Amino acid sequence: MTAGNGHGAAVREPFPDARVLLGRYGLRAKKSFGQNFLISERAFRAIVDATVRADDDWIVEIGAGLGTLTARLAERVPEGKVIALERDPDMLAVLRAELAGVDNVDIEDADALRYDLRMAAKWRGDAISVCGNLPYHIAAPLLFKIVEARAHLRRAVVMIQKEMADRLVASPGTKEYGALGVMIRTYVDVSTVARVSAGSFAPPPKVDSTVVRFAPLPGAGTRVPIADEAHYSAVVHAAFGQRRKTLRNALRAVFDEAAVDAALAATKIDGVRRGETLDIAELAAVAAALPARAAPSPRA
Repeated sequence: MTAGNGHGAAVREPFPDARVLLGRYGLRAKKSFGQNFLISERAFRAIVDATVRADDDWIVEIGAGLGTLTARLAERVPEGKVIALERDPDMLAVLRAELAGVDNVDIEDADALRYDLRMAAKWRGDAISVCGNLPYHIAAPLLFKIVEARAHLRRAVVMIQKEMADRLVASPGTKEYGALGVMIRTYVDVSTVARVSAGSFAPPPKVDSTVVRFAPLPGAGTRVPIADEAHYSAVVHAAFGQRRKTLRNALRAVFDEAAVDAALAATKIDGVRRGETLDIAELAAVAAALPARAAPSPRA
């Protein structure tokens, strides 16, 4: 797309604003899809800069919407590919119309929770990246899906609700620190890319957002040795399950009392501490010392 600038030179037209596109197609944001469309150029730039590392990157975009981020990503990976996932039929129609001439964009009518990231990496023959503005109501399961596919990912850059992002990067002993952050950071490094105010969207949501980056640990390993990941998850959730209780009592609510006492003695961790004061290494040590029997099914 080029246009004259009054001096005979051609310049690239700016990407259409989400509000322009909504008007062009007679559409409105749908609450049922959790739609809030990004309109901040600063935020777009931060996301693209954090996601793209090379001209031939392959990027799976979760919830491509109107294609405003899709187009910017595609421009930065001329030798690569953007696989744009979208479920809303109206958004798919916009994507197919607006990006019809963009050769390195594949538009997929797909549920991101069911999309196979491993297959996309196999298709490429190398690791891929993930990017997207995650719908708030399914953000947590999407984050765990990304973590599960980490062996096939270079990085993931996602925008989530600020409150959730704060939980992901929280330190032990703070009120934001909990099972979600522990379970994610057991498997990936999490860093904050940018804070995005509600006014950066159309329509503005009721909350602010944060862009975070996930970087898989070397070899897609874990931060500390974990023999039984389901058991580790059960111990983590038990430790945080009743925040006002001591660690000993929180664990006893789920596991055999004698086994809990023995595990705390073996690890030299004071059972009077609150679960939210334990770091990942301490939680993993408790899990390793505690027999897995009587553990509930892990919760996300």
